[in-house]
Amino acid sequence: MTSARGDKKQDREVKRFVRRLTPEERMLVVLKRELYDGSWDDMVADLRARLDGRPYIFKLVNRIGEDLERIERLRAFEKDYDVDLGDHVQMH
Repeated sequence: MTSARGDKKQDREVKRFVRRLTPEERMLVVLKRELYDGSWDDMVADLRARLDGRPYIFKLVNRIGEDLERIERLRAFEKDYDVDLGDHVQMH
């Protein structure tokens, strides 16, 4: 069981991480939430299908390799902090 102090520290870390997201990372978080029902796996599969010339669901800009790297960073943060960034990121 985590303490209130631990929860506050995690909240600060999440807020700091979210503030530092690039516009591209923010967009990926929003797309994950809105188009892929919160699933990084579905989004990655979609991007890889596009790279392989197979049918894909959603057209992202031509930065697939960079987006896949961004997704790994975002996914790792979510796992480390047991948080869904979609609950913290809003597109303006």
